[in-house]
Amino acid sequence: MPKTITLYCLLFFASLLISAIQPKEYFTWFLEVLPAIIGFAVLAFTYKRFAFSNFTYGFILLHCVVLFIGGHYTYAEVPLFDWIRETFQQSRNNYDKVGHFMQGFVPAMIIRELFIRKQVIANLAFFNFIIVSICLAISAAYEWIEWGVSVCTGDGGDAFLGTQGYVWDTQSDMLYATVGAILMLVLLGKQQDKFLRIVANQ
Repeated sequence: MPKTITLYCLLFFASLLISAIQPKEYFTWFLEVLPAIIGFAVLAFTYKRFAFSNFTYGFILLHCVVLFIGGHYTYAEVPLFDWIRETFQQSRNNYDKVGHFMQGFVPAMIIRELFIRKQVIANLAFFNFIIVSICLAISAAYEWIEWGVSVCTGDGGDAFLGTQGYVWDTQSDMLYATVGAILMLVLLGKQQDKFLRIVANQ
């Protein structure tokens, strides 16, 4: 295994363990970090058949860290964003929007690399549109999961939802994911291509 991937794995487990030290609520922590653990397991299981570029793995790790921070404090009580809320007189702690932004940004990067390397789409005119659409579908599916957890657990799922009384929370979550996907394609598409050429030449 390359040194960079080994380092990413070590950082993943170190961040996970740190987040598990006296979190705000262990149930919420488990719910929030579970997607990262499942994602790690899937990537580890498929690594020999399809290894992503270090560029993409790095952003996957960053997304996991965002999840771990949200799991440790709960998304409504991350200290830095409490300070931002108080300083700029915002009505809520907006750390959950960072999470949903990453929920569009990183999947767009993953899907884009898969599509390019596996030559999934022949018509490039719809390439970016399809990627953004898939990211929006992922975001919508996650909102269903949040709703299902809330229904099944009652008050125990409130911290997982992190709505903080905001009536448009679901819609804004999906908007942030969509914006994240679009910005990834616009800002980092060419940069990702450079790493894909490195992978192709190996």
